[in-house]
Amino acid sequence: MANLSQNLVDAASARPELVALKCGDVAYTFAEFNDAAAKVATLLAERGIKPGDRVGLMLPNVPEFAILFYGILRAGAVAVPMNPLLKSREISFYLTNTSAKLLLAVPAFADEARAGAESAGAECLLADADLNAAIASFPAQSEPVATEDLDTAVILHTSGTTGKPKGAELTHIGLHRNAEITARTLINATHEDVLMGCLPLFHVFGLTCGLNAAVIAQAGLTLIPRFDPIVVLDAIAADRVTVLLGVPTMYSALVAARRPSDDTSSLRTCVSGGAALPAQVITDFEAAFDAVILEGYGLSETSPVACFNHPDKERRPGTIGTPIEGVQMRIADVTGAEAGVDEPGEVQIKGHNIMKGYWNLPDKTAEAIDADGWFATGDVGTKDADGYYRIVDRTKDMIIRGGMKVYPREVEEVLYEHAAVAAAAVLGVPHETLGEDIGAAVQLKPGAEVTADELREYMKERVAAYKYPRQIWFVDALPTGATGKIQKRDITIPAPAATTSREG
Repeated sequence: MANLSQNLVDAASARPELVALKCGDVAYTFAEFNDAAAKVATLLAERGIKPGDRVGLMLPNVPEFAILFYGILRAGAVAVPMNPLLKSREISFYLTNTSAKLLLAVPAFADEARAGAESAGAECLLADADLNAAIASFPAQSEPVATEDLDTAVILHTSGTTGKPKGAELTHIGLHRNAEITARTLINATHEDVLMGCLPLFHVFGLTCGLNAAVIAQAGLTLIPRFDPIVVLDAIAADRVTVLLGVPTMYSALVAARRPSDDTSSLRTCVSGGAALPAQVITDFEAAFDAVILEGYGLSETSPVACFNHPDKERRPGTIGTPIEGVQMRIADVTGAEAGVDEPGEVQIKGHNIMKGYWNLPDKTAEAIDADGWFATGDVGTKDADGYYRIVDRTKDMIIRGGMKVYPREVEEVLYEHAAVAAAAVLGVPHETLGEDIGAAVQLKPGAEVTADELREYMKERVAAYKYPRQIWFVDALPTGATGKIQKRDITIPAPAATTSREG
């Protein structure tokens, strides 16, 4: 495998006039995209960036992200994608952690970017009109810098929910194979397709399955800088989007926002990942859009795709399907042995998609990847007799109520079935004698009304007595992260007396 950016060179050679990137009224053909990335590589060399150097990339979903990303790769450097909403302290950590020499950002986040870069001893360049003019004056670097298969292409930091973020090193070959397999076997993308890029490109799902898969398939990519369901619906109609990639909260929002006049007839494949997809969301979306959602699974450390409901196999809603080409999975019990059929245990993965390791953290790498190459995900899952996997929950999210184990996702699935519930998050709440009890933060659908007592009675009829949420409170919106995942750590648990009832 050559440098990952060779895929862009090949696309520009094969289909130079095809629109590769579109964002509102701005569009780049593959030839323009490739030429701009080649000039970025020259700029980086002028700034003293050498092969293997790390370069921070802090932009939303705009064409400049794609151009700068492929320019970094073309120069043989390592891209360190970052959420543009990070504060200077967080930026400084990411840059310092990777010894990055340069940060590329946009003017909208200039103050935090500059402060973070200065603290880390890195240079900061803004992707503004001045930089665009400077890049335009540079000659295009003729060829991508040669790299080895296992050279690091990207360092993606994990969310840090269990401590400081760790930088997962993703290789040129790992990212290439994951994107190529995604494009070829999962979304069946060709140059006639247009992918919807509403997933953040600084996250591995949007980066691999959106940007990199589109480049490999020589397909178009419509970029949405900030997810807004109305903007997405309008873009689907205007650009004749065929492949929609999203997370569960996006699909819920699209169902709620859909108007009778919306033309989404071009959609042929919808993919969900990043978090468990509630069965009710699948039902509601497919009824509203007349399109099937295929659910998959992966992590930053797995480039990300590991398992998928393949389009050429039986789709089983509620499962994450079967391992993708070239990847093995297993369920390990507490002893490390493989669990039996339908028995819960830790999901473990092995294959070309596994990260090289955590940047400068050999001990953490050894904890995550064993001597045989199996990566321990920390997720609890099961495998049925036909080889389909199901994610039960995160190990750390499991609630132990008086010694009884409760997996929040199971309870959330039932809450989502209630006609008034738009979104729900089940989590453990402190209890004097039980240690933990079951709590639920609930977001209602617009105009819906239900009380906490009514929801409790509804749940008591549908789940075991130790599983139903004793404490229910209502929120206007559940907190979500950059990728649209519900962030349970940001949910405020009110005092029990304040949660007896409320109408939405």
